[in-house]
Amino acid sequence: MTVRMRHTRSHTNNRRSHHALAKPAISKDESGNVYLRHRLSSITGSYRGRKVIDFSAKLDRMAKRTKERENAR
Repeated sequence: MTVRMRHTRSHTNNRRSHHALAKPAISKDESGNVYLRHRLSSITGSYRGRKVIDFSAKLDRMAKRTKERENAR
């Protein structure tokens, strides 16, 4: 039977020193808005410099739907 090695607090803390979370990678688009990398900018609707979602059209559609629902009641 072998003798077990000591397991001290410093050994545990040395191992845990690499468990810290990294800071998120934050970027700015052309207009200066801050967003997370590899994600769509929720303010401008662009991804990698291209306009992906037209938020003004989306808001118009949502307003139209809510108006139709109110009229149906």
